[in-house]
Amino acid sequence: MSRKFLLIASISGAASVALGAFGAHLLKDLLPESQFQIYETGVRYQFYHTLALIAVVILRRYLSHRWTGMAGWFFTAGIVFFSGSLYLLAFADVWEMQKLRLVLGPMTPFGGLLFIAGWLALFRAGMDYKKKG
Repeated sequence: MSRKFLLIASISGAASVALGAFGAHLLKDLLPESQFQIYETGVRYQFYHTLALIAVVILRRYLSHRWTGMAGWFFTAGIVFFSGSLYLLAFADVWEMQKLRLVLGPMTPFGGLLFIAGWLALFRAGMDYKKKG
């Protein structure tokens, strides 16, 4: 499973950089400031949790595979739900799809809960850690 998380993190990291550059160079003038901030929040949290996925890959060598695996899947799902919904919400007004907000609005906090669950799963994995020596 470490390989899967490393591959997911690699793609997510590349996407974070590309989405950040896309936002900084193309969207900044296209989106209203409030919508651009929503977009940037999505990029930032995607990048943070991509780094968390890389940490999961490393920590799986030392901590419970059960809990680190859960953390990895929670982080992955959180990126999709939290950041993904923010990307789409940022464009709701541009695309004149206000109804999109009704569907995506609840997805963002759900994604945030998935991020929290990922961090708590890492905490739980750490509780089982035994120092050598």
